[in-house]
Amino acid sequence: QVQLVESGGGLVQAGGSLRLSCAASGRTPGYYAMGWFRQAPGKEREFVAAISRLGISTTYTDAVKGRFTISRDNAKNTVYLQMNSLKREDTAIYYCAAGPNLRTVVGGIGDYWGQGTQVTVSS
Repeated sequence: QVQLVESGGGLVQAGGSLRLSCAASGRTPGYYAMGWFRQAPGKEREFVAAISRLGISTTYTDAVKGRFTISRDNAKNTVYLQMNSLKREDTAIYYCAAGPNLRTVVGGIGDYWGQGTQVTVSS
């Protein structure tokens, strides 16, 4: 099976930046589209960004467009989420997901999920 491990979360002031990483291991992770979701206290999990298997296609939720960038390095079996101009509203646990294509990942029905990494943005 595939295992996903997130890292890079932490505490940052509004306007700052963080880069999250999701390291994948197991059977052929390079064949999976991957993405990021987040969940804030008292709210449901929401889609953030996703990237296709080859990294050519990407999609973002409107709330992060222009501020976040998703990328991947298949040689390292790792997907990244560069987060710039962070806002307090971005505070959440961020989860990495993987699925056979973008549609499954964006729809929240990917096959694999990481344990999450906490991002806290202070005022």
